Amino acid sequence: MDQPKQDQLEENQPKEDQSNDDQSKKDQPKEEWLDIIGNGQLMKKVIKKGKKDVKPIRQDICTIKFTGMLDDGTVVEDYDDFSIQLGDFDVIQGLDLTISLMELDEIAEIKIDPRFAYGTRGEGAVPPNATITYIVELKAIEDGSDIESLSVKERRELGNKKRQRGNWWFIRKELTFSIQCYRTALSYLQIDNTNWNKENEETGPITDSQLQELLEDCIKVYNNLAAALIETGAYNTALENVDRVLKYQPKNTKALFRKGRILKAKGEYAKAYIAFLEVQKIDPDMKSLQTELITLKEKISKETEKEKYLYAKMLGINKEADKPSKNVKGEERSKIAKGILWTAIGASAAIIGILVHRFVS
Repeated sequence: MDQPKQDQLEENQPKEDQSNDDQSKKDQPKEEWLDIIGNGQLMKKVIKKGKKDVKPIRQDICTIKFTGMLDDGTVVEDYDDFSIQLGDFDVIQGLDLTISLMELDEIAEIKIDPRFAYGTRGEGAVPPNATITYIVELKAIEDGSDIESLSVKERRELGNKKRQRGNWWFIRKELTFSIQCYRTALSYLQIDNTNWNKENEETGPITDSQLQELLEDCIKVYNNLAAALIETGAYNTALENVDRVLKYQPKNTKALFRKGRILKAKGEYAKAYIAFLEVQKIDPDMKSLQTELITLKEKISKETEKEKYLYAKMLGINKEADKPSKNVKGEERSKIAKGILWTAIGASAAIIGILVHRFVS
């Protein structure tokens, strides 16, 4: 009679253990997704909590470890000790935005919609329109370096890194990001308004050859920045950057060609034509150059005809009425001639004013 009770006790034991497991699960914190921008396209979930309230801010140097996977589990990115400057778009937009919300030593899972990842173009092993899930660990946070304290070598390395990242964004037609990268690059490479004669305690005085190298790097950025600004329609600012290039390299064909494009877009066809002619002298085989010259020649011709018509109208000239009728007497002809003369004198003054305004302004 006692044996069944023992068997019954043994049968009931697993139920007691199961109840404890259920209670243990209830005591564990629930994993919750944070919808960062509110539309489900950028999601973050904490896997391991980091140091409370120790978060990076814009321009901090962050060292991260991350692995990116497609929906089918294929690993497309895997980096350890990867260094970025937060806010400079050194990584895709989704990661840049999310890392600013992480704490030091935190490990997080991040799901990124194609819009904030590699978009419709894809990249390497990442196919177009792919959602990527990242496991990211924020390993270190450091203050961004003071540019003035950097050596010429360091400035060139960082400046060219930002320029190349700007090129990456430009190719992808992300013009706002590319412009930001180019301007950041200039902050490292520009030599204007900086005391470059001071000596660096570690590297000694800055040499002319080092300054020349910085200038050449800077010219590349000015040229690329102009290209991006043209695409956004910011023609005046683009022209300023092109002129900076031409100040140091008057025969830079890329800059001259872009100047022609800018002037054409601004409706300054004659000046644009001259810029393209300069390109033709240097590189007569440049593709699309002949098309630009032919198009501009037609525009200038039409503009000239239109101006001739307007001036003739102001002078009161009518070709059909130019020839005096045989029926008009000599005295009447004299009066008509005097009238035309005074009309011409008055109109000429107006034309002179117009021409002065046109070519001086």
